Amino acid sequence: MSVLVYTENWDGKFKKLSYELVSYASSVAEMLKTKVTALSIGRADTDELKRLGDFGAGKIININSTQLSFLDNQTYTKIISEVVANEGAKIIIFSNNITGKALAPRLSVRLRAGLGSGVSKLPVSLDPFTVYKRAYSGNAFAHVVIRSEIKILTLAQNSFDLIERPTGAAPEILNINIDGSSIKTSVTDTLKQTGKIVLTDADIVVSGGRGMKSPDNWAPLVELATLLKGATACSRPVSDEGWRSHEEHTGQTGKIIAPNLYIAVGISGATQHLAGISSSKYIVAINTDKDAPIFEAAQYGIIGDAMKVLPKLVEAVRNMKK
Repeated sequence: MSVLVYTENWDGKFKKLSYELVSYASSVAEMLKTKVTALSIGRADTDELKRLGDFGAGKIININSTQLSFLDNQTYTKIISEVVANEGAKIIIFSNNITGKALAPRLSVRLRAGLGSGVSKLPVSLDPFTVYKRAYSGNAFAHVVIRSEIKILTLAQNSFDLIERPTGAAPEILNINIDGSSIKTSVTDTLKQTGKIVLTDADIVVSGGRGMKSPDNWAPLVELATLLKGATACSRPVSDEGWRSHEEHTGQTGKIIAPNLYIAVGISGATQHLAGISSSKYIVAINTDKDAPIFEAAQYGIIGDAMKVLPKLVEAVRNMKK
């Protein structure tokens, strides 16, 4: 029995998310007194793959093929299920991101495995196998019991600290031939965002709402995000008004994020918005309304006009960095 963790790579590179997954898988394996196998599909440099061993992967498998350069759910699921069988894995761990949400349910059906989605802590019990997850937009939690022989978990992003456990594992590169007719997905064009931090990857996010009053007032918010090396975001009303791009919309109907720090400027904190940012480690709210719902979710709050508070906050951060 082993723990298999699927580590997504982006153009051959791993992000903090992948190391977080391996750290989590390693801790689960420690509880079960077994080992971790890290699987990555698609071309990745040997040095990048070795880094997975720094966080506890005792075995590293890279399946390489030019036909696997982009995600095809059906093909990836088949490959992962074969690795599960070869490794005798009883627990498979994915990230609870777009890729994990696409692959985990398919694999669950294929393997007849119970699925615990969006877990945010180590299992609270091994017998019966019980996992912890947040529910109702972070307002409650649930203990989910999984009784199947094989169990699949998706880990909420930024919910587990990196733990270095160097194993010195050498990557095993497997070159396989794929039946091209089985691949149903084709990519005709790729547009990549450059010069900006991707919102879902950002450790710090500075977000604005209607309290910003006008799209012309966004400069200090952008400057604050730049100084903090973070990303900018907005509430749905702001994107609907066309003040900011829909790419920056966070919330239940937008991007769901989990940064270390989320600064909400002029955002009241509607339920739909809180559903998308409730997994943030720290929330700082700036709002003129002391009764705004955002203050119930925030660890720190400033009651005041964003147009007055933001410039002072920007100046303080700028001075701190001198």
